[in-house]
Amino acid sequence: MKKVVLFTSLLLMGIILSACGDSEKEEVKIGISGTDTAVWDYVAEKASEEDIEIEIVSFNDYVQPNTALADGEIDLNSFQTVAYFDEFIEERNLDLVPIATTNLAPMGIYSDSLTDVKDIPDGGTIALPNDVSNQGRALMLLEDAGLITLVEDYDGLGSIENSVVENPNDYKFEEVAPAQIPRALGDVDLGIINNGIAKDAGLHPIHDSIYREDDTATDYVNIIASKSEDRDNETYNRIAELYQEADTAEFIEKEYDGALIPTVLELSEIGW
Repeated sequence: MKKVVLFTSLLLMGIILSACGDSEKEEVKIGISGTDTAVWDYVAEKASEEDIEIEIVSFNDYVQPNTALADGEIDLNSFQTVAYFDEFIEERNLDLVPIATTNLAPMGIYSDSLTDVKDIPDGGTIALPNDVSNQGRALMLLEDAGLITLVEDYDGLGSIENSVVENPNDYKFEEVAPAQIPRALGDVDLGIINNGIAKDAGLHPIHDSIYREDDTATDYVNIIASKSEDRDNETYNRIAELYQEADTAEFIEKEYDGALIPTVLELSEIGW
């Protein structure tokens, strides 16, 4: 009888200890856009060793990850650039903040006929995305490449006519739906293409572009965001640290063959 009681007591203690162990694990829901979870799967594996269980929640657009975060349906999100984030939270009056940077998916300049942007002839044609945010980003890339000059303190908005103050070689700008620019390369001298669209079209953002953004394009660095009240949450900031560790950067570079650039920037460097 004593053995039975002892066995039962040990069994109950085991169950209690197990339950206590499970309760110590903190669960964190992170929203992303799309289905590519490779980097976050890698970070989640590291986090699990520190009793942090990350659940990836995939959304199919660029609106829900922010509204779900504001509504408390998820704890963090990681899918957007600083520029998009700033504009979105201002328009929607959401109390969200970035807590860390993750990577840059560089926009690039591509050509079927040229190997250097400076080889574009006078009066040459450049295909630009026809949506406001991407077009502004493209114009900034052209200025960085030395082809045009934009108005002082350009904010990424405004028409081509109102934004370009110097176009000494009389380049012509053709506004094209972003997804159609890869197909248009045969008809223009240069085309400016988003990272994801380039990859979908079989173009490598590093190997096939003739000019591209680098990590100085701080407006277009991707971030991890939280609710303002959680900006100092130790677990959330530890997850950000795990993302920014050197081994994660090595994984990103290997997994994406250089097409994503890992970033570790201070929040002040991205305007926060």
